[in-house]
Amino acid sequence: MKNIFYFNLIFILIAILTGCQEGNKTDIALQNKDISKTIIKLTDVMVYDVTNPPLASRFFAYSCISGYEVIALNDPGYNSLHGVLNDFPEIQKPEIIDYSASLSAILAMLETAKKLQPSGIMLEDYKKSFLDSCIRLGFSKKVIENSEKYALDISTQILKYAQADLYNKTTSLPKYTPKEGKEYWYPTPPAYFGAVEPHFNTLRPFTLDSGAQFKPLPPVPFSEDPESDYFKMLQEVYEEGISLTEETRTIASFWDCNPFAMQTTGHLMVALKKISPGAHWMGITGIACEQANKDFNESLRIHTTVSTGMMDAFLSCWDEKYRSNRIRPETAIRKYIDPKWEPLLQTPPFPEYTSGHSTVSGAMGTILTHYFGENFSFVDDVEVKYGLPNRKFESFMAAAREAAVSRLYGGIHYRDANENGTAQGINIGKWVIKTIEGESVGQ
Repeated sequence: MKNIFYFNLIFILIAILTGCQEGNKTDIALQNKDISKTIIKLTDVMVYDVTNPPLASRFFAYSCISGYEVIALNDPGYNSLHGVLNDFPEIQKPEIIDYSASLSAILAMLETAKKLQPSGIMLEDYKKSFLDSCIRLGFSKKVIENSEKYALDISTQILKYAQADLYNKTTSLPKYTPKEGKEYWYPTPPAYFGAVEPHFNTLRPFTLDSGAQFKPLPPVPFSEDPESDYFKMLQEVYEEGISLTEETRTIASFWDCNPFAMQTTGHLMVALKKISPGAHWMGITGIACEQANKDFNESLRIHTTVSTGMMDAFLSCWDEKYRSNRIRPETAIRKYIDPKWEPLLQTPPFPEYTSGHSTVSGAMGTILTHYFGENFSFVDDVEVKYGLPNRKFESFMAAAREAAVSRLYGGIHYRDANENGTAQGINIGKWVIKTIEGESVGQ
């Protein structure tokens, strides 16, 4: 009888231990689409807060890093970003058992975003509904509670890293004053917003040594001479603007991504809700991960590389914008060609060269091509909820180059800002992949 008793006791202990292990195995219930849904919710809050494009990239990056570091601590196939990203600390693993790594990863993303976004508290409703769905999937309350504790610990460590990137100091720096001179940027209608993030290049980059590491070719020099290269570019923007076809108009609108757009109605000026360029590419990343059937861990790895590369691309672009400080087409065309001319898209509130969308798209196209291949076709439906139709692309670089030329069609950038911005972004994308993955990207 004793032997039977001890046998049963051992059997029960094994069952309990197996149950605990199965509790951790509930990771398999979370998929790449759960990352995509989280990114969409982060984007919704950013749209609500009218988060500017460079700052949005910062929020995405730290949020994704928070989730990824959970995975790196729990999956030997993934390494921490310690020793990879600039000044990134060695993340300490929380002394917590019986948790889900994938659940903790999502919750860490939400916790970090909640603290970084002005209206981050809005994410609490999504978190509640998400955890309710996890209960239906079979997660125990204990696993959920422990996963929350785990996530909070990791997020706290990442937020400490974020606080040291010097962004907080930029908010106390003197307000930007436009330079005197015909060739320099000046605020544009209808809202005449002041310069956005003029000190963004002072932040600590993730992989670059500074914003100037991939300094682009200098812009075509400003000139009032109708025969000059600059004036020819100006004329090109003007002519594109007055002869838009249905296709060029569609392309410009599809890649607008201007969170500062305003609409004048009588005596009122109403903000139009739109996502930023970075949010658009984060959406594309989610589409690609789902289409390629990437598992949860690999999807989060890709989102993290994309978002950190995005911030470095914005930092590099903004470094050039406030160095060259070039006048926008809208201002120059009204002065030298047609005083009544208006671009199809509203001019964003910062200097012209290089094009932010072109730079970021070049970087994103390069990074995503590394993970999914050169001929990865996909349907981009990221902005259907904002009233735009979906659009099919045969590759990420095809999408990136269309995003770049869309700025010419939209009347907000000259050709060299788009082409040199794309080249700048491609170089940054290659550097990011080499730094994070340890692999060189071909020409």
